[in-house]
Amino acid sequence: MDLQELKEDINGCKKCNLHKKRTQIVVGDGVSDADIMFIGEAPGRQEDKEGKPFVGRAGQLLDSFLEDIDLDRNEVYITNIVLCRPPNNRNPEDEEIEKCTCYLDRHIEIVDPRVIVPLGSFATSYILDKYGIDGGTISSVHGEVFTVNNLKGSFRIVPQYHPAAALYNPDLKKVIYSDFEKVKEVV
Repeated sequence: MDLQELKEDINGCKKCNLHKKRTQIVVGDGVSDADIMFIGEAPGRQEDKEGKPFVGRAGQLLDSFLEDIDLDRNEVYITNIVLCRPPNNRNPEDEEIEKCTCYLDRHIEIVDPRVIVPLGSFATSYILDKYGIDGGTISSVHGEVFTVNNLKGSFRIVPQYHPAAALYNPDLKKVIYSDFEKVKEVV
């Protein structure tokens, strides 16, 4: 299966109640053989409107952090653990995450990145649990580098604060920038 086939498979999903108010499913964006995969939490209003992840204010910050480490968003793959916008940009609920992460798992399998960067607490929790890593909260694991060995070799997980956190707490910009430098080091 490739990303286009996955997108067609996801099209029209009604596994949870988020489908009732979405404009469209925000599947993912980027190159199918990216070395780095960024995983956010859920689409916001602008993402729901445009059908691409991280195109709003948090996306502009993500682009800035990528630029700071000499990466372009066209060189990475970006998706979310939940592919439909929660009402009023609330946090995704456990049931929504549970119903949607089968698609994320298939994204990971298809792209097969060398580095997975979960952005925020929900993405970090899911990814660390998926790979059997006892990590703790985002505030205790951000910027840490975890190595996972599997049948294909090994890859790294580098949890980060969600870029939106810096919109609400500008002091986090320096922390996030430092954590992004670690992503650059492990690629």
